Amino acid sequence: MLPGLGASYADDMDRHIGTRWKGTRYIGMVAMPETHALEIVGPYEVFARAAEISTSRLLPTRYQVEVVSVKGGPVGPEGALCVLPKRTYGTVSGPIDTLLIVAGASAPHKPPAQPFLAWLKKQIRRTRRWGSICAGAFVLAEAGLLDGRRATTHWGLGRELARRYPKVRVDSSQIFSRDHNVYTSAGVAAGMDLALAMVEEDFGHQFALDIARDLVLFLRRSGNQSQFSPQLELQAADFEPLQDLLGWIADHLGQDLPVETLAERTGMSPRNFARVFARELGITPAKYVERVRLDAARRRLEESSQTLEAIAKQTGFGSIESLRRVFLKHLNTTPGAYRQHFQRSSN
Repeated sequence: MLPGLGASYADDMDRHIGTRWKGTRYIGMVAMPETHALEIVGPYEVFARAAEISTSRLLPTRYQVEVVSVKGGPVGPEGALCVLPKRTYGTVSGPIDTLLIVAGASAPHKPPAQPFLAWLKKQIRRTRRWGSICAGAFVLAEAGLLDGRRATTHWGLGRELARRYPKVRVDSSQIFSRDHNVYTSAGVAAGMDLALAMVEEDFGHQFALDIARDLVLFLRRSGNQSQFSPQLELQAADFEPLQDLLGWIADHLGQDLPVETLAERTGMSPRNFARVFARELGITPAKYVERVRLDAARRRLEESSQTLEAIAKQTGFGSIESLRRVFLKHLNTTPGAYRQHFQRSSN
């Protein structure tokens, strides 16, 4: 059972709901053929839990969430766990508050049939907010609904989305993005992050935090966080000397880490080291070190009360100004603003 409504909780709800969003809000998730169950069920559970709580607490705003199919029947790859929506998109009646197109990264990205695209464009004109999860961005783009907009999809699909639809401003570096009332995300867990962000937008931070705790999720992943984790590079490098080096870098971020120092630890010349590093990891040594330092600084800002000066020195940036430049470059925010946003739950 989730926590009860305290005074601060009720105040948070009043600030977010007020008199704007009273009534039942229908959230429709259109599951495209051959989409894996997890990409549907993950965000669905976030919305469903919000629907359950909003109804049980008799809140002025309530959710009704439903998964619908395009063709009818089970949705999922052959031989995999499937989801069985109760109906198809054509039978949806009444106003749609939030419309999300869900498609898997491994599913074939064939253009949907014209009747479905016509229905989609008609619904979008009267929907408060809409978007996609993972490869669902291809469907929106095929309908021309992402032209001139910034959109996110799974990192492995970004180039193909940009190639097929050059009018779309593809940004696959983030886990999800928002362009006015259009929300697009990467796959699987990122779809849950997107759903939590929408719940927070409608019901307030405390409400979304309660759901995150109940589902044992983090509420700190905002859209501007990267789809890539530098720590995963340890698994991506097949060359053993580099695996050892990457672990060493993470433990010595406060030191000066030029290419010459890194090359010496692997027993290679700087030139050969830089070539092998880029071949194995697809990034230069300097950019990799910057990413690891940024990741470490983010964690310290989220989890500690250390000063910005201390964090800058410990993570190898040297000064607050250098730390600030890197945050603006990669996250489009300042260290101070980042800390304020991601430490709200402890305030």
